[in-house]
Amino acid sequence: MKVAIYGQYYQNSTEPIIRDIFVFFNNNGVEMVIEANFLQMLYEKQLIKKEYKTFASHTELDSSFDMMISIGGDGTILRATTLVRDSGIPILGVNAGRLGFLASVQKDNIEQFLRFAVEKNYKISKRSMLALHCEPEIESISAMNFAMNEVSVSRKDTTSMITIETFLNGEFLNSYWADGLIIATPTGSTGYSLSCGGPILTPDANSLVITPIAPHNLTARPLVIPDDTEIKLRVTGREEHYLVSLDSRIASIAKESVLTVRKTPFSINMVEIPGETFLKTLRHKLLWGEDKRN
Repeated sequence: MKVAIYGQYYQNSTEPIIRDIFVFFNNNGVEMVIEANFLQMLYEKQLIKKEYKTFASHTELDSSFDMMISIGGDGTILRATTLVRDSGIPILGVNAGRLGFLASVQKDNIEQFLRFAVEKNYKISKRSMLALHCEPEIESISAMNFAMNEVSVSRKDTTSMITIETFLNGEFLNSYWADGLIIATPTGSTGYSLSCGGPILTPDANSLVITPIAPHNLTARPLVIPDDTEIKLRVTGREEHYLVSLDSRIASIAKESVLTVRKTPFSINMVEIPGETFLKTLRHKLLWGEDKRN
């Protein structure tokens, strides 16, 4: 078995996780290829001494890899998707962060979960992605124009609202007067969209959510649409630029630019370990069932 290792370092919670992972894989003959910056950090922290092969970009990840192990939180997985891209390599998230819906493997009983991975005793949860195209073209976006959680637009350098004209498959939907607008995948429905009042979608739902951010018109509610819908946005406001984000990547866009959002032709494969399902994660993370009447 051959795995790619990518991670973020949090001193108090990550060190025992990293040690457990490396010990288990070395004891079970698993070949590890480590993201170069992460490996350098592990050397500096003296967590490991052995030499390992490295990778630095998505071009070095191919079909010879059975899996990518992401060590961190949900944000780490979002960055891992920029390395996996359309390769189809499954991602297993080991949670060293806080509230996370994607990094499903907890530090407790980590060896048991890794054994499931080595024995290929898991399911694949396919997660849809969004692609963003801008007219006129923006180089920083076109170089990596996809997002796993959401594409959002928001105001910049002002406390004034922006206006987001929104079209679905060429038909005018609404002009949102708001601080911004979120277009979320089912995966992203438990993120930024949820905090703005959007609904939760299960990962296998063939839908997207359009959620306004602090809309001035209180009748502007979150809207669920089919995921094969083409969404066009045109933003106007007092300032000359506004912000667009693809997960954690942000760019400044000139007003009146036209943004087109579509579902990508590829999806991200997330590893679902037995017993660690999306519904269980919901109950645990959102404290459902904590009411004593249950």
